[in-house]
Amino acid sequence: MPNGAQALMKTLADAGIEVCFTNPGTSEMHFVAALDDEPRMRAVLTLFEGVATGAADGYARMAGKPAATLLHLGCGLGNGLANLHNARKGRVPVLNIVGDHATHHAALDAQLQSDIETVARNVSPGFVRTTMRTAELCRDAVDAIRAARGLPGQVATLILPADVSWGEGGVPEPPPPPPAPAPADAATVAAVAAVLRSGSRCALLLGGQALREPALLAAAKIAAHSGARLLAEVFPTRLERGAGLPPVERIAYLAELAGLQLAEFEHLVLVDAKAPVSFFAYPGKPGELVPAGCTVHTLCAGHEDAAASLAALVAALGAEQATPVLAAPARPRPPRGRLTAAKVCRALGHRLPENAIVIDESITSGLLLPAMTAGAPRHDLLTLTGGAIGQGLPNAIGAAIACPERPVIALLGDGSAMYTIQALWTLARERLDVTAIVFNNARYSVLNVELERVGAARIGPKARAQLDLDGPRLDFCRLAQGMGVHAARADHAEAFLKALDYALAQPGPHLIEAVVPESLGGTKRRLLPWLLRALPGLPPALGRALKRRLAP
Repeated sequence: MPNGAQALMKTLADAGIEVCFTNPGTSEMHFVAALDDEPRMRAVLTLFEGVATGAADGYARMAGKPAATLLHLGCGLGNGLANLHNARKGRVPVLNIVGDHATHHAALDAQLQSDIETVARNVSPGFVRTTMRTAELCRDAVDAIRAARGLPGQVATLILPADVSWGEGGVPEPPPPPPAPAPADAATVAAVAAVLRSGSRCALLLGGQALREPALLAAAKIAAHSGARLLAEVFPTRLERGAGLPPVERIAYLAELAGLQLAEFEHLVLVDAKAPVSFFAYPGKPGELVPAGCTVHTLCAGHEDAAASLAALVAALGAEQATPVLAAPARPRPPRGRLTAAKVCRALGHRLPENAIVIDESITSGLLLPAMTAGAPRHDLLTLTGGAIGQGLPNAIGAAIACPERPVIALLGDGSAMYTIQALWTLARERLDVTAIVFNNARYSVLNVELERVGAARIGPKARAQLDLDGPRLDFCRLAQGMGVHAARADHAEAFLKALDYALAQPGPHLIEAVVPESLGGTKRRLLPWLLRALPGLPPALGRALKRRLAP
């Protein structure tokens, strides 16, 4: 009879969980040993738990099903929390397996003893369970898989004591049935259809599953038929975009610009999305971004089928024959001269390969990325759903493993790249087809912007030094080469294009260090708070034009 770990491994594989991102310790050794008994399970070692959790997130976004993580005790789980937070906010399915001390050892309060369940509930509020008996382990695992896979997706955490893992008497369990979400009910669809027929100014705010092709096409038919505008969440989990797909305008990160986007609407219809709120609180400014006088309606929530709900709305409106607006093929001209962040985005739009996966954690440096890639060949865009930086490189690992036939391009800020720089080692070890582009401006640039915006009374040299990465300046080429990743540095557009062409043509991981000035530096940064404060008093057309310049 198998031990608990062996039975668990078979149960996971039978349920379609094919990848486990690991950073194990002593309590997980029987699970590690059981990996050799299950040929269907791919084990991917990471050097930091935040890489494991971020990789599981990226995998699930592209595979449409959970991977597993293997983490060591409460401390290991704590190291992985930031990217589990991003997965939670993105409603991404992840099966989190956390080893624990043997049940009889817990009372001794050993050095690594901690309250794992309390830590886990921060990122896994819907399912946290500690298995206390080997015979119950696989039933608990099936419950965790069911919880993770259901809509909306979630992080499910199964805590595995060492003796439950090594104990004899493990019993594999059959997989749970696949989720079968229902669409919005007929009354809700009819009510939303009536709003769209009313002649009022309406917008559909799309999120989650509504940003995939079938739902996007249905939403675009609704927009073409009714005149409603299509908007997307500021940080979508996965957005399918590019030539041949409906273009969708994302809500701006800066609250003042988001308020300007929403000001014209009388009705906002949520489709697998929540009503937009400001990322942070600012003195004297509202946190809710929906303007007064705009009524919010929900077509479907996260537990419902977004594509089927939109299809039902198309039918209710009689919009089946409407012609959706699709993005036309278009590429920007290649950039020339001294490199800037905008020129990197232009170069990517000029060269983006067909069917790429683009992971955007470029912060301020990627402001022009949406505009420059709008007409590029169709691609998937993954973004920083929870705002906890350090997601980009780990997401790239997971996405490349989920879709090995597709090129993966990760755009990273220099500060955010350092949070999980160990991911480069895993990229090299697994020989993954990933091109990482690091914008090296030697600043936490977005925090320099925020320092101005929050109205801090005095900004002196000590404050500025906390946001400055120029002493010493980071050398990403050497960091990458030290972990087995081919790297190149560029400070001119021609050199960047050459490095990008090489990376896209050669298999395996590559890193391009783009040495650029701040996108919002100097005079631009000092003027930005004043311009944002002035927006409410500007004529609407001028305000919208300013928004397009700041956040196209």
